[in-house]
Amino acid sequence: MTIKVGDRLPDGTLQEFIEVETAGCSLGPNSFNVADLTRGKKIAIFGLPGAFTPTCSAQHVPSYIKHYDALRAKGVDEIWCLSVNDAFVMGAWGRDQKAGGTVRMMADGSAEYTKKLGLELDLVSRGLGIRCQRFSMLVEDGVVKTLNIEAPGKYEVSGAETMLAQLG
Repeated sequence: MTIKVGDRLPDGTLQEFIEVETAGCSLGPNSFNVADLTRGKKIAIFGLPGAFTPTCSAQHVPSYIKHYDALRAKGVDEIWCLSVNDAFVMGAWGRDQKAGGTVRMMADGSAEYTKKLGLELDLVSRGLGIRCQRFSMLVEDGVVKTLNIEAPGKYEVSGAETMLAQLG
């Protein structure tokens, strides 16, 4: 069943490639509990089919990087990009997109969390396996406040511009 507005995010873990070692985070892939990361925060989360893919790289991620300051000004604490890729790929893609300090590139390598959200996309017949649908959501303290799911093959409602309009 697909997550909907008013639902609490499911329990689960996502991975992020950490570029600089800090207290509690080692260099390389680190696992994070979603409930812990969202507690007491307003987070813009957007999901997409894959790292280094055309629309994702040319439009989706850049929209959130471009509008980072405006989203922060509207009270968003963090921005996450969710994709069914491993943390190494998401880290490399984040470097390529110059997302450091703006968008957290969150990996769901086995699609386990994406399936819990009910937002998986079966692209097995195209040789791409199970991926994530293109979507965006605003989450406050772990609860979904807005949810925008794209029609297959579209990029119309999940960019940062829509999120900004929804934030008023």
